[in-house]
Amino acid sequence: MATRKLILNQEVDRLGAAGDVVEVKAGYARNLLIPRGWATPWTPGAQKQIDALRKARQSRQIADRDEALALKGKLESTTARIEMKAGKGGRLFGAVTPALVAEALATAVGGEFDRRQVALPGHVKTAGLHTATVRVHDEITANAKFEVVGKA
Repeated sequence: MATRKLILNQEVDRLGAAGDVVEVKAGYARNLLIPRGWATPWTPGAQKQIDALRKARQSRQIADRDEALALKGKLESTTARIEMKAGKGGRLFGAVTPALVAEALATAVGGEFDRRQVALPGHVKTAGLHTATVRVHDEITANAKFEVVGKA
């Protein structure tokens, strides 16, 4: 099995964050990561750039961590509201997506959330109160409540 050493340009789910050096199978690198611009091949010269980026990111994370803790408190103390079409018994037409939750949280709390930061506890297809896990920071997650209201 041939592997390739790559530098991630952005966060890749279940692989790593931007700036991480990872080893993946050659086909995964050649067919997905490199063509989409998610990664670049590793070289010794690029390793120096990675070290500089990592150092800068760590210094930013210290300041970001305080903001993330404050945002976590806001998320856990408020309830976002999502309106969707529903039938009898509160059964929704379609399902609540992470993008809808991210948009509702941004409206309720302020700030910006990406759909990739939101993890739902399965398929949400009923009206009512639900909880989503939101990754606010690399090490900080918040349990955000959202209410799905069915409308006719």
